[in-house]
Amino acid sequence: MSDLRKLLGDDPVIPFVKKSSGEDYEQRRDLVQFGRMLHAQGFVAATDGNLSIRMDAGRVMVTPSGFSKGMLRAEDMVIVDLDGRKLSGTHNPSSEIAMHLTIYKMRPDVGAVVHAHPCTATGFASAGIALDQPMCSEIVITLGTVPLAPYATTGTMELSESLKPFIPYHEAILMANHGVVTYGNDLRQAYMRMEAVEHYAKIVLAARQLGCTRSLDSRELEKLVEVRSRYGKNGH
Repeated sequence: MSDLRKLLGDDPVIPFVKKSSGEDYEQRRDLVQFGRMLHAQGFVAATDGNLSIRMDAGRVMVTPSGFSKGMLRAEDMVIVDLDGRKLSGTHNPSSEIAMHLTIYKMRPDVGAVVHAHPCTATGFASAGIALDQPMCSEIVITLGTVPLAPYATTGTMELSESLKPFIPYHEAILMANHGVVTYGNDLRQAYMRMEAVEHYAKIVLAARQLGCTRSLDSRELEKLVEVRSRYGKNGH
């Protein structure tokens, strides 16, 4: 675990979306598409989860509060500024918009954020177990480590504060007794990182059930970090 931390210092089917006017149609469509994918994968249930896209230097488009991510429409999306003030939209923005805005402010490279509750990864978060053992080469290349942020009440600034120490150094974070947040250059990458976290959580769980877990040693990690640099944090 410590060794890794030192070292790390074609398209899915797009569901039908009623075309909205304006230049933001593609972003609205992407939020609908990936919201439905989260729901189809079982990463969210009922009105769980939220997604957002950085539109430009001062605006963020986010899913609305109280909606199933499997039933969103393009016109449901809400646009806010970086202080969370609503600029347009019929509905209220996600109650966890502060978490998204904190990530955007701390990571200028981030273009999209996904928050969900995938069952296995959320099980680890609820058990107080980080996914920071380098057991699988693919996860080292794709995500590095996935730390566990301390518990904080959902929808509050305390949640943002609990994430702040981890945001600059990681691409995915478990939130204790809550769920997972991932982020990336765009919504596709943020979503795929959510898939990667849940897949790795299943692998770790299976290894624990088999009664034998083996972490990669420092020499193996050095080689993988070289590969990670070559592929640029996107996996291969």
